[in-house]
Amino acid sequence: MAAVTEYPFFFTWSAQNAARPFELTGGEGAWFTTADGSRWLDLGALSYQVNAGHGQRRIIEAIKRQADELCLSAPNAVYPAKVELAQRLLAMAGPGFSKVFFTLGGAEANENAIKIARQVTGRLKLVSRYRSYHGASMGALALTGDWRRPALEPALAGVIHVQDCYCDRCPFGQRVETCRRECATNIGSTMTLEGPRSVAAVFLEPVPGANGVLVPPPEYWPIVRQACDAEGALLVADEVLTGFGRTGKPFGFQHWDVVPDLITVAKGLASGYASIGAVIVHERVAKHFDDHVLACGLTYYAHPLACAAALETLKLYEDDKLFENAERLGPILRRELDVVAARLPPTTFVRSLGLLAALELEAPAAAWTKLGTELVARKLSLHVDPKRGTAIFAPPLCITEQELVTGLRSFGEAAVVAFEGVA
Repeated sequence: MAAVTEYPFFFTWSAQNAARPFELTGGEGAWFTTADGSRWLDLGALSYQVNAGHGQRRIIEAIKRQADELCLSAPNAVYPAKVELAQRLLAMAGPGFSKVFFTLGGAEANENAIKIARQVTGRLKLVSRYRSYHGASMGALALTGDWRRPALEPALAGVIHVQDCYCDRCPFGQRVETCRRECATNIGSTMTLEGPRSVAAVFLEPVPGANGVLVPPPEYWPIVRQACDAEGALLVADEVLTGFGRTGKPFGFQHWDVVPDLITVAKGLASGYASIGAVIVHERVAKHFDDHVLACGLTYYAHPLACAAALETLKLYEDDKLFENAERLGPILRRELDVVAARLPPTTFVRSLGLLAALELEAPAAAWTKLGTELVARKLSLHVDPKRGTAIFAPPLCITEQELVTGLRSFGEAAVVAFEGVA
């Protein structure tokens, strides 16, 4: 493979001399292959998007058929795949959702959710959390609370960040067994302090994924929903990572008795086989645009090839019962990571929901670098974030129990070697 400096393009989120590229050549199921002939167990779904798995011929053939039938379109054109995809998304979201706005990915979904919220409410301010990731375009990045935001500030005006539902290291100094859910009530308090009825929307990932799989206590979402209702603010569920079975349900918010106003999706929508995202809009919001101009638009809005890929992906999830598989394997993922944690220092935390989990451990950077080396040696691909001290697991939903267990036990051996001597 060529040196990084010889490639005529940038590598993302890294100093170019520190990038570690790899050449993908294909894959099947929970595995991908690289140009050196290696076969990797993909415990991270590449960039969290390959929910359906690698090498899914059904999706590939659907794209080919659509290309033969209709390969070009205009934003306001109508064709069968576009109509059926919107209908399926509305059915998955549940009663009350009536419209879909298509985008090219997750960041654009959140950008357009911002636009919709501001147009409907006539307000400027937006609330999101510090340990969050909503995308890399400037509006979505302003919502983002993690390390990627500060280097590009000032970004979009009017964004207020609040503390997280981080129960293992509570920012309010509480314990989940005895707290008053300050992480949730603080959102309502913040909106009040910002000025009564001045917030357009609250943007939350049901479970912040890339920043540590912070599974909220059961009362969290109902408390936030009540606060939004009291302030007349919209509640936006950012399901870009958690959507389409990742947590064992179609959408993460469905674990709690709450209905958001907007749902943003991407990644698993087409499982990475095409660039597509969407904003799923509740009728109570959508009706505003019956008589008001929707000031949102994209040249490649609902591109036919992307719609065909997404539609076949949703059918595959249903036919192969992949959401059910994620729900079934979730406890096994947690069990195996608990076994790993028992072999590591007592400050190790495990958090999970469905096939989304994190193992967190404060350790020197050298130990996390060693973990990365050990994982490469074992041909295991997952998301390791030394900045957060976490390893995050999000395998394709088609992974088998045997593949999952074998991979996690191999990870456990790598972790024991990497963190040896860490107090």
